[in-house]
Amino acid sequence: MRPRTVVVAAVAWLIAAVFLLPYLQMVITALRPASELRDATYLPDHFAWSNFVDVWRESNLGSNLRVTLLVAGGSTLLVLLVAIPAAYYTARVKYRGRKVFLLLVLVTQMFQPTSLLVGLYREFYQLGMLNSVWTLVLCNAAFNLAFAIWILTAYFSAIPVQLEEAAMIDGLGRGGALLRVTLPLAMPGVVTAVIFTFIAAWNEFVMGLTLSTVPESQPLTVGINSFIGNYTVQWNYLFAASVIAIVPVVVLFAFIERHVVSGLTAGSVK
Repeated sequence: MRPRTVVVAAVAWLIAAVFLLPYLQMVITALRPASELRDATYLPDHFAWSNFVDVWRESNLGSNLRVTLLVAGGSTLLVLLVAIPAAYYTARVKYRGRKVFLLLVLVTQMFQPTSLLVGLYREFYQLGMLNSVWTLVLCNAAFNLAFAIWILTAYFSAIPVQLEEAAMIDGLGRGGALLRVTLPLAMPGVVTAVIFTFIAAWNEFVMGLTLSTVPESQPLTVGINSFIGNYTVQWNYLFAASVIAIVPVVVLFAFIERHVVSGLTAGSVK
C-alpha cells in the first residue's frame, strides 16, 4: 500500500471520528442515570437502559413519531407527484418562458419558513386547519418542491431523448415512455430528491411548533423540545428521544445511500 493511500485513509478516519464523536456522546448521555448527569466521568458507572422505556411511556413521543412519519412520508410523496411531471416537461419542451419558470423556482427556494409564518398561521387558522397533519404535509411539500424540480430537471435533461423516441416507435405513448424508460434511468435523481425532501421534513421544527399547538399533533422535533423546561433540562430523556429520532433517518439513508452520490451529479455530464 502506497504511503499516500495510508495518509488519505488515516485522514478520512480522523474526520469520520470527529463527526461521529457528538453522536457517541449523545448515546452515552442517553444511557446515564439521572443521578450521574453532573458527573465529570466520560462513561457512567451504570447504564440506564430504562431511559428509553421511560421516555416512551412518560411523554407523547409515540404520537409525535407517528405524526413525523406521516408528515415526512406525505410531503415526500406529494413532492414527487408534482416535481416529476413538472421537471420532465421543463426538460423536454423548450416552451416560451422556460428560463423564467426555472428562475422563479429558484427564487422560491430562497424563502425561509420563518419569514412566512405569520401569513401561514392566519391562512390555516381561517381555513380551520391548525393542528392538522395535512397542514404540515402541504407546508413541507411546498418548501421542498423547488429543490426537487431543479435536480430532476437536470437529470431528465441528461437522458437522451432518442431513447423515448425509440420506445414510442415501438408503440408506447409519451406517458408510457416516461414510466418505462426515462423514469427508471432517472431513478438516482428521484432517490436524491426523496432523501433530501424526507430529511428536511423530518427535521423541520418552526412550522411544527407554530401550526400545531396540541402535543399529540406535534412532530417529533417539537416533542423532543418539551424536555427542555424553564429551569431544568432532562438531559438523559432529551438525548434518549434524540437517539430514537435519528434511527429511522439513518436506516433510510443506509438503504439508498448508493443512489445519492450518482443523483447529486445529475446533469453534470451528458
